[in-house]
Amino acid sequence: MNFNLNTHNLSSVIRSLFANRRLALLIFLFLIVVNVNFFFFLGGVTQTEGSIPPGELTTATDAKIELSFEPEIVKQEKAGTIKKGDTITALLGRYLSTQQILQLAHQSKKIFPLSKLCIGQPYKLCMIDGQFNSFLYDINRNEQLLIHQHENEFEISRIPIDYDVTTEVVKGTITSNLFDAVTKIGEEAELAINLADIYAWDIDFILDIRAGDSFNAVIEKRFLEGQPAGYGRILAAEFVNQGKSYRAILFSDGNGNTDYYDPEGKNLRKAFLKAPLSFTHISSGFTMRRFHPITKTWKAHPAIDYVAPTGTPIKTVGAGTVVRIGNTRGNGNFIEIHHTNGYSTLYLHMSKFAKGIKKGKRVNPGQTIGYVGSTGLATGPHLCFRMRKDGMPVNPNKVKMPSAPAVSSENMAEFRTLAAPLLARLRDGEILQAMLGSPSESGVR
Repeated sequence: MNFNLNTHNLSSVIRSLFANRRLALLIFLFLIVVNVNFFFFLGGVTQTEGSIPPGELTTATDAKIELSFEPEIVKQEKAGTIKKGDTITALLGRYLSTQQILQLAHQSKKIFPLSKLCIGQPYKLCMIDGQFNSFLYDINRNEQLLIHQHENEFEISRIPIDYDVTTEVVKGTITSNLFDAVTKIGEEAELAINLADIYAWDIDFILDIRAGDSFNAVIEKRFLEGQPAGYGRILAAEFVNQGKSYRAILFSDGNGNTDYYDPEGKNLRKAFLKAPLSFTHISSGFTMRRFHPITKTWKAHPAIDYVAPTGTPIKTVGAGTVVRIGNTRGNGNFIEIHHTNGYSTLYLHMSKFAKGIKKGKRVNPGQTIGYVGSTGLATGPHLCFRMRKDGMPVNPNKVKMPSAPAVSSENMAEFRTLAAPLLARLRDGEILQAMLGSPSESGVR
């Protein structure tokens, strides 16, 4: 059979087909239907295959649906301060059993006795999903007690309080007393106490202070969760008293010894403090002839009388041992302390003794031994302070005692490296204050 078609033959075929119009119409309609069905078929396949990645097609019986999620942990915190009647049982009894609290108290005894929770101290209690997690208690301004429960066991430790700390330079001038000068520059009375403690060996803040005296100090300020939380260390200070400058630099020698030293490395700490009280006034000084207000007779008064409110803490002026403690008609409640080099001190007319003070007790300089009162022959609350050398009365204000050890030669280079920038900040603060105006009206930041 010959399949070759020339142009004439092809035209004849076409004319023959269209000669039968009915047949041509049927063929045309058939072709349209076929093409439409083919289009929809391709669209369905494309859409299905585009929604299911290759290789992940599964039958209905093989398909698995997996759901995964993390359970939500609910953390609750309760913060407050210890109130009267608060005990560890009252605070934690809702979350721990009696047996657990007994175990906790026993375990904590050597770290910090839970019976010594103090009124006013902050605490924070943390629960997770309603279960006890931790208890945080401020032991003091520097340390916290942390109790953490882990798998029904208690982990107990003392940790430092994590303050945010900044250093600032403050400066003020005295018009009446140190307290007023500190508050006038917007600082707290605590700063006055801290400054007085530094210079307690050289300056009697009752007798020696004069209007026009000034101070300048590099101090640490603490912040906790963005809120002021008191003062840290005084890193360096200068106090000008009656025209004489006393500069102090805080230094630790690496052996656990931390003291204040002058720029030459001499220790500011001496054998005796200048006074057993701060920020009071003197009603009677050391004299060999005074008219006694009660006996109405002239007699010697080998002592200094410090007037202060009842309950004011009395501090021992030096290290020593309590050799007498008791009460007599004339002296009231009194304490006698023996020191080195034949010195002894007496503290009379106390309202009461400090806790733990008894005969034979060893005391340190600045330690509270009792409280101001008016027991014995007294017209009002005050402290009668006496000092003796080898049993003979001496004027405490005339006693010159050697300083504690200076910075050692092996630590001197380190000390000078530390001191130089601190002294520079004191000088810069003084210059800046002079530019700003009267230091009694503002502090240097």
